[in-house]
Amino acid sequence: MSSSLSTLILHKPLLVIDTNVVLDLLHFDDTAARPLRLALEAGRVRCVVTDATLEEWRRVLAYPEFALGPAQQAALAARYQALAETARTVEVVAGLPLCSDPDDQKFIELAAAVQAQGLVSKDRAVLKLRRRCAPLFRVMTPAEAVRWLDESPPE
Repeated sequence: MSSSLSTLILHKPLLVIDTNVVLDLLHFDDTAARPLRLALEAGRVRCVVTDATLEEWRRVLAYPEFALGPAQQAALAARYQALAETARTVEVVAGLPLCSDPDDQKFIELAAAVQAQGLVSKDRAVLKLRRRCAPLFRVMTPAEAVRWLDESPPE
């Protein structure tokens, strides 16, 4: 873990946010998730990404159903990167539960590796791992993450 991430962990809650939730935050402006986006923008909480999670974000933005042109995709990618810290290397933590959706395993591994306080997801396969991940980090829906942030004492 880099020293800059260690510093962040000591000072602000650190989250890993899966791609579908990032879509809700930055593309759809989902009202239930909006307080989480505002907390990120205000620096009250931080999120961490890897090259792999950013690549998934870029790939999803290019899906035809979103009808986003290259400039819109680039703007959303840049917006997310501006809100996130990038972990250059992620050491796999031994004994992590395996997600039934292999595409989501990278989020679980990242949350454990950077000692995040939580992983925010809407994915059923990830949410099923709540108890098994609990010793390392919380697995929360966006609404649960908002409540958790509201209950967290300010810095």
